[in-house]
Amino acid sequence: MNAYIRVLQAVFALTFIFSAYTKWVGPGFFEILLIDQGIVEARHIAAILTRLIIGLELSLGIFLLTPFYKKTTLWLSLGLLFIFTAHLFYLWAIGDTDNCGCFGEMISMSPQESIFKNALLMVLNGILLYFQKKSSKNNTALIVIPLTSLVFVFVTAPIKTLEVSTFQSFTHFENKGIVDLTQGERFVAVFNTECEHCQEAAIHLVNLQKQYSNFPTIFVLFFSEGTMTPEEFNFLTGSSFPYTSIDVNQFFDLIGNSPPRLYRIMNGQITDIWDEDLGKNVENKLKN
Repeated sequence: MNAYIRVLQAVFALTFIFSAYTKWVGPGFFEILLIDQGIVEARHIAAILTRLIIGLELSLGIFLLTPFYKKTTLWLSLGLLFIFTAHLFYLWAIGDTDNCGCFGEMISMSPQESIFKNALLMVLNGILLYFQKKSSKNNTALIVIPLTSLVFVFVTAPIKTLEVSTFQSFTHFENKGIVDLTQGERFVAVFNTECEHCQEAAIHLVNLQKQYSNFPTIFVLFFSEGTMTPEEFNFLTGSSFPYTSIDVNQFFDLIGNSPPRLYRIMNGQITDIWDEDLGKNVENKLKN
């Protein structure tokens, strides 16, 4: 029986470590998810909370693989699963069917699917608690494991600040060719092809382009999470801005709380960042 319990405990521990890993490889996705689900409002707070959650999951997984504080760790993991599941029931109640983010973007799970997954984990958690005898204590491990986990997460997945160098890797745009975004005056929009707000912003910018002869060239960084392609986006909005495609991590690093976002870059310096009223802000710059 002890051998089976050790195997179950290892599986349970690795589940927490894997959950931490899936968030660690793409923290931007989970940051936006926290905002979208109404848990926090500001992106920088979401970034800190994301890394604290990753560190907590990693610490729990590591403790479950050591002989220290196992009973305490199992009670903490049960409490954490209960809190997560209560939140999932809330998402289910309000009709949210999107990826809940339990395993980041690596494994997409609806709230209902994740509730079922958590129910199985809580049963496993209860079994391990039932068979767990008194565990060893180690004050060094109590400090070192959580602290090392948090330091590791914050060092290897640092909270990113926007720098103009962020745009140096985007050098080739459809309809334009090779472009250096860090030279001269550049306007760079970040759009999700499926985003209605992005589509509305593009239409507004197209209308302004027709009104002003000095309208700046806007370069678009497209992220496509669904079936709509950049070409279909352009056809729908009547736009023909030079564009290139970006991956999911680049997208979440470059937007604010939600898309769209527009950057104004002057000779290698980001001078303006707009998340709302993109067309109006560009028009104000043209009038000044």
